[in-house]
Amino acid sequence: KYFKNYDLKHSIGKMKGFYGNFGVLVRAFAYTLLMGKNLKRVSEDAVLNANYIKEKLKKYYDLPYDMPCMHEFVLTGERQKHENGVSTLNIAKALMDGNTHPPTVYFPLIVHEAIMIEPTESECKDKLDEFVDTMIKIADDCKNNPEYVLSAPHSTPVKKIDEVTAARKPDLNFKG
Repeated sequence: KYFKNYDLKHSIGKMKGFYGNFGVLVRAFAYTLLMGKNLKRVSEDAVLNANYIKEKLKKYYDLPYDMPCMHEFVLTGERQKHENGVSTLNIAKALMDGNTHPPTVYFPLIVHEAIMIEPTESECKDKLDEFVDTMIKIADDCKNNPEYVLSAPHSTPVKKIDEVTAARKPDLNFKG
């Protein structure tokens, strides 16, 4: 039989939802231990990477808060949406054609068509420039060839899906 015993000598005690997601805390603690004396440096690198990308992209996308950022910043695809009907979701899907995992979109909720960019501290300048070049190309395509962005992704195994049907009638059966 299984039973709870909170009186063990080396136990951390009872865990409740109040204490948050324990796994996330353990990973954060392990990362902090792993970085050790380098933690300040990697934090500075994350800030530098975010500000570098922000400065490179702010003339191609609207920047709701034009100030130095910490490790992340928010762009908005509102200009692309109003001028050519290309939404932030379309931009995110087009990023997949550039072999880039799309960033968080539509968050924070106070920014319409939000694109939250959060580069990691471990990205090299070449990778940052590759991301910037892809975002600039997408901005150019939004202007000059919006149909291409609207029909993205083109190079992924799964092509354009019917998002309304997927949301209303999800197929949750595994077909392996």
